[in-house]
Amino acid sequence: MTDAQIIELIKREVVPAVGCTEPAAVALCTAYAAEALGCRPDAVSVRLSGNMLKNAMGVGIPGTGMTGLPIAVALGAIAGKSGNGLELLKDSTPEAVAEARAFIADGRVEIGLTEDSDEILYIEVVCSAGEARARAVIAREHTRLVLLEGPCAEAYHLSESGTGGESASITGANLAGEGEELTLKRVYDFAVSVPLEDIEFIDEARRLNEAAAQEALKGNYGHELGKTLSRPLGKGIFGDTVFSHIISATSSACDARMAGAMIPVMSNSGSGNQGIAATLPVVVFAKENHNTREELLRALVLSHLTAIYIKQSLGRLSALCGCVVASTGSSCGLTYLMGGGYGQVAASVKNMIANLAGMVCDGAKPSCALKLSSGVSTAVLSAMLAVQNHSVSSTEGLIEDDVDCCIHNMTRLGSVGMRETDKMVLDIMTHKKV
Repeated sequence: MTDAQIIELIKREVVPAVGCTEPAAVALCTAYAAEALGCRPDAVSVRLSGNMLKNAMGVGIPGTGMTGLPIAVALGAIAGKSGNGLELLKDSTPEAVAEARAFIADGRVEIGLTEDSDEILYIEVVCSAGEARARAVIAREHTRLVLLEGPCAEAYHLSESGTGGESASITGANLAGEGEELTLKRVYDFAVSVPLEDIEFIDEARRLNEAAAQEALKGNYGHELGKTLSRPLGKGIFGDTVFSHIISATSSACDARMAGAMIPVMSNSGSGNQGIAATLPVVVFAKENHNTREELLRALVLSHLTAIYIKQSLGRLSALCGCVVASTGSSCGLTYLMGGGYGQVAASVKNMIANLAGMVCDGAKPSCALKLSSGVSTAVLSAMLAVQNHSVSSTEGLIEDDVDCCIHNMTRLGSVGMRETDKMVLDIMTHKKV
């Protein structure tokens, strides 16, 4: 892949989002269907893939004080504007929320699993009003509109690939045009050598996610893991150290986001939590280690691009927790900031895979902050070992001498080996006695 193609890939995969991206994507699909209908719907029917349902059941919806999909769907139908992408709920007013609550109370929202698609990321929404009907489908990516039918659907253009123009495929092969994907060496070489002016845009990830962590401390969100770590209790156990600051900042931003705070974050590969985990450990360490601005920006690119590379073979949604992916990226960025070269960066990846491979995703929810803290803790430990040239060896578990083989071993485990695990997790989540 050329530098220009990699830059295009990063810009398309590292984008702002308000709230959890799964319910936001469902709200976006609902907005498309409502707009194609041309009037306010009387009823909305939603069909989702299992992974979408799993990741949207337990998260707070920004500006509503409510949890889960029904309120996201209702707001998408009543007040959603598809032109705002995954930030479409940011302008929801109290009046709109009240209307949406009434819409739900009247039994106008119906949600279930799809039986018509094998896509892991699949959203189908049908909006109806009287005899009029409109249908929208988003698939493979959170903003990839692949079908739109309805009285006003002609106002929207779908390309031949079925992409609504807001998001490109995550695979580098599609951008390269010749089936060439990234390697960790290519990721590293790009991050450390690309002209600085070409990657200045990545500073927006620092700005947004750092602001989210700071804003989160002003409220009591989720399980308050970030605040707990910054209080005397947390400092008494973890100390007032760069390590505790990394965990506190990362979990604070996740606390607020999963609880439904109206705080934008910079996402990675369709996940806000992945964007947080790929950004904040690098930002906090660089600040306290007195790294230069250039070193910080290159470390952020290394972190985010590594996460994107891993997602190429894992897929956007899987049974493997996304914090493993993003924290592996941040470990690479931390290793670089500690003075490590490519060999040490590769070692940090191996150390991460040896520790966290197999962490199960059981949906997006407030307790994701705990998983992110586990991921970034391991990221720091993996980087510390790597810069001292300590790496898990090829005789151990999933690890091979070739670091790219290690990555594909982990993603194969997550995308293929854990399929039955994914089904079991969804079955447990949907049959709990609450």
